[in-house]
Amino acid sequence: MASVSATSIRFSSSLKPAILNNQKSGRFSSVKLVSSVSKKIFPSLRSQRFQICCAAKPETVAKVKDIVKKQLALSEDTALTAESTFASLGADSLDTVEIVMGLEEEFGITVEEDNSQTISTVQDAAELIDKLVDEKAGSA
Repeated sequence: MASVSATSIRFSSSLKPAILNNQKSGRFSSVKLVSSVSKKIFPSLRSQRFQICCAAKPETVAKVKDIVKKQLALSEDTALTAESTFASLGADSLDTVEIVMGLEEEFGITVEEDNSQTISTVQDAAELIDKLVDEKAGSA
């Protein structure tokens, strides 16, 4: 699920037709819209970067942290964040495979090899799990 943090923005009348046209055609250019809005309404933000990220459910992140700690035999007081990389925790490729297997067992999912190679952080794993669980629920 994607999330964007922003303050309330009022669109100028010149932007409304562009938004409606993009919605009617099935295309929505959020990057172009944010760029236009920031330049016209918030000129001081021209040099600012906007970050759009996909956020996993907090409970999924917590479960992933627990599994990572268990698989890597980390102490309970080891600080893990969503940005923690498996490599920084001392995991090698075999450890990563074991983490993925633990996640598959815990969540009742199957992670394809291509997807497992893209997992390098707790956040990556949690986002993939949420995606796979949602897909599984949708196909059931």
